[in-house]
Amino acid sequence: MKRQTLLRAFSVAGLACGAAVASAQSSVTIYGRLNETVERQTAGGSSVWVLQNNSSRIGFKGTEDMGGGLAAGFQIEHGFSPDTGAANAVFWGRRSEVNLTASSAGTLRLGNMVSEAYYATADYVSMHNHDTGTSSDALYAYVSSNTNKIAYHSPTFGGATVDVARTLGEARPGVNPTYDLAVNWANGPLQLGAGYAKDGDVHQLALRGLYEFGAFTLGGYVQRDENAFAPAAPGSRTNVRLAAMYALGNSEFHVNVGSAGNIGGLAGSKASQATVAYNYKLSKRTKVYGFYTRLNDGAAGIYGGDFHSVALGIRHNF
Repeated sequence: MKRQTLLRAFSVAGLACGAAVASAQSSVTIYGRLNETVERQTAGGSSVWVLQNNSSRIGFKGTEDMGGGLAAGFQIEHGFSPDTGAANAVFWGRRSEVNLTASSAGTLRLGNMVSEAYYATADYVSMHNHDTGTSSDALYAYVSSNTNKIAYHSPTFGGATVDVARTLGEARPGVNPTYDLAVNWANGPLQLGAGYAKDGDVHQLALRGLYEFGAFTLGGYVQRDENAFAPAAPGSRTNVRLAAMYALGNSEFHVNVGSAGNIGGLAGSKASQATVAYNYKLSKRTKVYGFYTRLNDGAAGIYGGDFHSVALGIRHNF
């Protein structure tokens, strides 16, 4: 009898300890986005109706507060196409990282992550559909590598944060280590950013500004890149983009225009892109929207040729 009582006591204590440990472990959040458009796309002189995926994804993220301002975290994110149910080729290809944060010292991140230089510039001003789908920024030179990355995110100092990252080549033939640097600063309605990335002799620098006043938001960036389109088109190039949004109740009106100059001395490598869009928020998580986007490529065809699309879509976040 004493033995059974002792066993029960140990069992209860074990369950209590297990519950305490579980409550102290990471709080995990499931999140995602389904974003689909019906589009009439025209390229190469022919048109087609398409059900277009716009970077739909599902993700998991969590943190563990270990006390003393120290926390561990993770984030994994998977892309898929709702129109077919097909998974992206790399299952956790959108993001897979583990991180460690000290509140006074910043965050160390290890894994597979999108360039912070890109987030600080091109993505930041792509307001109408978060730089996804056929209306995404076709002219931005994305230089960074996302995989095998070591990154650091600083605490906020006077409204500014700094991100520094380096990828490891791991002695793979033809694979260089890449470098990524981003700075973001915000002071009320004015928000500024800069991003630099380097991969061997390929590099880019972009500066971004965004200003909010009343119902209007104006933003833009300018980018200077070198050899980003080599070997087909080596040399330097300047790329400029402007974006504007007017919000009225649940409605948003968007205009987004970009222009890229010739690459080095290559004639016919200029290009331009323009998008007009309307978004209507049905709730905080769901919107319907429509847009017209057009890419005018130069004779050199650096950006894949002329393209335009008329689209109607639904986006739902969860």
